[in-house]
Amino acid sequence: MTRLSTHDAIIIGAGPAGTSVALTLARHGWAVAIVEKSTFPRRKVCGEYMSASNLALLDQLEVGDAWRANAGPEIRRVGFFSGETGVEAPMPHAKDGFGRALGRDILDCLLLQAARFAGVEIFQPYRAVAIDRDGETQMVRIQAGNETAMLRAPVIVAAHGSWEPGALPSQLGKSNRPSDLLGFKAHFTGSSLAPDLMPLLVFPGGYGGMVSADHGRLSISCCIRRDMLARLRERRGPNESHVTAADAVFRHLIDSCRGVRGALESAHPDGPWLAAGPIRPGIRPCYEGDIFRVGNAAGESHPIIAEGISMALQSGWLLTSELAGASDDRPGREAAGRRYEAAWKRLFSTRIYAAAAIAGIALRPGSATLMAAIVRNFPQALTLGAHLSGKTKPVPGFV
Repeated sequence: MTRLSTHDAIIIGAGPAGTSVALTLARHGWAVAIVEKSTFPRRKVCGEYMSASNLALLDQLEVGDAWRANAGPEIRRVGFFSGETGVEAPMPHAKDGFGRALGRDILDCLLLQAARFAGVEIFQPYRAVAIDRDGETQMVRIQAGNETAMLRAPVIVAAHGSWEPGALPSQLGKSNRPSDLLGFKAHFTGSSLAPDLMPLLVFPGGYGGMVSADHGRLSISCCIRRDMLARLRERRGPNESHVTAADAVFRHLIDSCRGVRGALESAHPDGPWLAAGPIRPGIRPCYEGDIFRVGNAAGESHPIIAEGISMALQSGWLLTSELAGASDDRPGREAAGRRYEAAWKRLFSTRIYAAAAIAGIALRPGSATLMAAIVRNFPQALTLGAHLSGKTKPVPGFV
C-alpha cells in the first residue's frame, strides 16, 4: 500500500535554497516536507564561498553561530591567476565584514538539521519522480528503491537545481552542445595559497576559482567547455588511456596557471574530483502553476562570480517572505508568485548579467591574455568586479 501524507508545502531538494524555504515556512506554522535524493553528508560541485551579506540571514535561520564556528578564514583579497600572471586587489568590505567558505558537506547538514528541528518532515534518500495536479492541490510521487510514497500539498517548491534533467515540470530538458560548461570540483590539504585570498582562474576554454575553506581544506572549482574537454582528452597518448575527464581538467589547470601550480605544489587531494553539469546560466520563470522555483532552478549566474550559495539562500528567503503572508488559495499564491518573481529579478538580475559579461570575455579565445593585461594595469578592476557581483549587496529585510 502506497503511503500518502498531506502538507502545506513540499520542497524538492535539500540544498541551501530548499532548506531555507522549508525551515522558515515551518517556523511560520506550515506543515512542510523535504524530498532529497542524496544521503548526507554529501560533497557537491560548488565554489563554497559565501558573502558576508548573508550573515544576518544565517542568524535568522539560526545556523549563523555554527557557520562562524566551522567556516574558513575571512577572504579579504580577490585575485587573478592566468598563465604567468598573478594579481591581487582588496575584496570590497560588506557591512558584516568579509565572506568565508564552508564545504557543502558541512553547510547542507547544518541547514537540514535546523529544518528538522523546526518540524520539517524529511524524506531522504527519496527522489521526486512525478507531479500531478489533484484539484486545488498537487500530488508528488517519490521513490526510494522499490518503495513509493505520495505527498500532497497546494505548494510545491522546486529546489532541485538545474543540472540534472528529469520528468518533473520544473526540470530543464536535456541537450548537449559543444559550448556547454561542465563543472569540476576538488578539495586539497596542505595548499600554500594565502588564506585570505580568493583568486579567479582563467585558462583556455574555461575559468574557475580557489578559496581556503573549513578545516584547512582548499576548495578548487572550475568549469570548462565541452569541446575543449574533448580536445584535451584526444591529446592523450597511447599510455594515457586511463586518464579521466577530471584528470585532464586538472592537468590543464596546472599547465595553464602558474598560480595554481604554486598553490598546489605541496598539496594533497582530499577525496576524489567531482563532476557535474552542464551549467545553465540564465533567468527562468520563478512561478508556474503553483510550482515555485528557488536557487538554480529559478536562475543561475555563471559561477565566475562565486555567488551561487548566496543566491540560493537569498532566493529562498525572498520566496518565504511572500508565501508566509499570502492568502490560502490559488489566487493568493499566484499573487505571491508574481511578487516573488519581481523581487527575484530586482535582487539578482544585475549580478547575472555581470557574470555573463565577465564569463563571455573569459571564455573567448585568446581573452586570457587581454584580461591579464587589464588587471595588471588596473588591479582595482578585480575589486569593482567583486562589488558588481553582489558581494556587498544586503539581503532585503536585513539592511
